[in-house]
Amino acid sequence: MERKIIYLDNAQSTRLDDRVLEAMKPYFFEYYGLPTTEVGHSLGVKLREDIYMARKKIAESINAETEELIFTSGATEANNIAIQGFLRANPEKRHVITSPIEHSSVLALLKLMEKNGLVELSIVNVDEKGRVDLDHLNELIRKDTALVSIQHANQEIGTIQNIEEIGKICHDNGVVFHTDAAQSFLKVPIDVKRMNIDMMSITAHKIHGPKGIGALYIRKDIDVLPLIEGPFAEFGKRPGTENVPAIIGFAKAVEIWDWNDVERMKEMRDYLIKHLLEIEDSQLNGAKGDQRLCNNVNISFKYIEGEAALLHLDFRGIIVTTGSACFSRTLEPSYIILALGKKHEDAHGSIRFSLSKYNTMDELPYVVESVKDVVTRLREISPIAKDGEEDV
Repeated sequence: MERKIIYLDNAQSTRLDDRVLEAMKPYFFEYYGLPTTEVGHSLGVKLREDIYMARKKIAESINAETEELIFTSGATEANNIAIQGFLRANPEKRHVITSPIEHSSVLALLKLMEKNGLVELSIVNVDEKGRVDLDHLNELIRKDTALVSIQHANQEIGTIQNIEEIGKICHDNGVVFHTDAAQSFLKVPIDVKRMNIDMMSITAHKIHGPKGIGALYIRKDIDVLPLIEGPFAEFGKRPGTENVPAIIGFAKAVEIWDWNDVERMKEMRDYLIKHLLEIEDSQLNGAKGDQRLCNNVNISFKYIEGEAALLHLDFRGIIVTTGSACFSRTLEPSYIILALGKKHEDAHGSIRFSLSKYNTMDELPYVVESVKDVVTRLREISPIAKDGEEDV
């Protein structure tokens, strides 16, 4: 008998909605040509019009103009175009500000650029919940500050930043503001005009759309150069053949999004937080309530390794992820947990549970009981002593 899987790694990627797949199918088997200009053949013209309508639908969801949205392969590429493309187009200023808990496609990129002498990088402080220190941000801004890149919500701990205020600080100082909204898009209402956002990265596969498609909002008066050369596409900012089926699927995922699902996810999130914190020596990582993503639960369990817990839970059909160094490709503990001022053992024992609309409240008691049992069993055999020192 095939075991039932309870998938709680939706911050990584989500299940494709059946309606999204149905919307995409014709563009694989019927309308499989390439988009053309209005003087091209009829199939190409249709595809160009369909891309326009998809672009319009997604742009409207963030209160942007249609021509302010370019399609990319995902949020990672969008982040790179926003940062590298903007700095290449505006070489007179080289100072950039970011936070220590950004996605690696922002933080690692900027650190590499700093190492290569391409930028001067400042890191704004965050508090123990991961919230950006607005006063420190204001202090860091200089006359030569070109760009501030602060994510809307964190992929690991779920903390939502005060993007509107961050954007206002940037605009008051004449600085362009970029935000990575891959995790928050359609989970938190976004209005790029009201929230003072100049550039924003979003992606489809975290909202039950297809993988391999994302978008970058670029305010129409912001100059960005392409990172690669090729035929004209995406308003000259991102050349290459458009991924038409994925673009259509992205728009469909936006069209069918139901904000009632956000409220359901909040209820499930709060249930998990309440009952998992009943475990002795556990602590929540990140903010609470409205300052936390609707689908994110990240808890550190002392005296265990997150990787061991992950594997035990996987055996029980529960799919989660961990900030443990053992699970990291770099063999380093979560830099995000450490940036909150927490200890290495907090990162080693952290587990992230991330929900989607396909999860149900009925699944959660089994999850809670399984976690309690796994943590208890691992602590019984753990070489990590209660004082945090390893037994010798």
